[in-house]
Amino acid sequence: MISLDEALYLIRSTLDPVDKETIPLTRAHGRTLAVPVIAARTQPPFAASAMDGYAVRSASLTGQSVSLRLSGESAPGHASPAPVGSDEAFRISTGAPMPEGADQVVIQENCPREGDNIITAEPSRPGANIRKVGVDFSTGDRLLDAGRKLSAAGLSLVASAGLSDVFVCRQPAVGLLSTGDELVEIGQTAGPDQIINSLGPGLTALVRKWGGQPRYLGIARDDPEDVREKLMAGNGLDLLVTIGGASVGDHDHLRKEFAVLGGELVFEKIAIKPGKPTWFGRLGPIPVIGLPGNPVSAMVMARLCLKAAMDRLLGSESPVLFPSAKLGMDLPANGPRENLIRAHYDVVSGQIAPLVNQDSSALSALVASNALIRRPANAAAARAGEGVTFLPLDMQ
Repeated sequence: MISLDEALYLIRSTLDPVDKETIPLTRAHGRTLAVPVIAARTQPPFAASAMDGYAVRSASLTGQSVSLRLSGESAPGHASPAPVGSDEAFRISTGAPMPEGADQVVIQENCPREGDNIITAEPSRPGANIRKVGVDFSTGDRLLDAGRKLSAAGLSLVASAGLSDVFVCRQPAVGLLSTGDELVEIGQTAGPDQIINSLGPGLTALVRKWGGQPRYLGIARDDPEDVREKLMAGNGLDLLVTIGGASVGDHDHLRKEFAVLGGELVFEKIAIKPGKPTWFGRLGPIPVIGLPGNPVSAMVMARLCLKAAMDRLLGSESPVLFPSAKLGMDLPANGPRENLIRAHYDVVSGQIAPLVNQDSSALSALVASNALIRRPANAAAARAGEGVTFLPLDMQ
């Protein structure tokens, strides 16, 4: 068995990012950038008013009441062709280009109008209420790094930079293969000794959420030939994920058939609870992650190992982060394996407390938790109020 940290390192160091493709910005939400975004224009490309008011020469203002002749206008998309002269003011709207000669905007609330003049006692403040050229970014600026997912705000940023297409990582094709005669598909009637394949939809959703294209390969029955055929059906995938069937019992054929097909193990167990049977290897060019059959173990290790693999395939170097919190109750000493304890983290108090049910088959407890307390191997007992690290859960 190896540690969780070593397992994550081996997964990331073994995989290579997928190739890139160009897509229209309109289809890029949630996709991962393959190359940095470089601004193709300056934003804003002109000095603009930040307020509704009047564009003036600051030299015309004294801090005492003065009358300025209203002699022009600048509107968004319609810059004034005439310059602002001494003792003149141009009506200007938010976002409109500053007319030549003007270097200050006085807001309309401070400028009562008398016929064709405005009256203002504003002091001289060159640059007041003006957005300078390039205050957001300039041509050639690096706006977003490769490996970053494009958010809604990011899409707007890229569009404002003058780009209509982006280079993104191709969405990795991720195969999901369940194993075991005890499983039936959703919608089928389970026999008295069977359970529903609950992990299929959950892992499919996670793969899609994390930027991949899930491909469900069905259930491999407890038969060597069927297991072999299902493994071979993963040809062409960027990643294959198997679920269950990795134990050493008489009916567990997955690892045996993996070896028969020429599969090579990178590691075969992780010293962690839940999730000890998690393994990783290669079947020819295809990396394979083996998740445990217990639902909670599989989902927890997916959050750690599958997420790390997909991040790497998408060119992201983001490490798994474990922030700190204060215990809301005592914890007993830990055993020889690292333990991930389902818990609830209260963002208001900053405290975290374990749930009562920690059974590795209890999905209801996983749904009720929003964090996993990370307990090192052989950790001493911890008192309420002591600091612990935890993994935030984002498996909605």
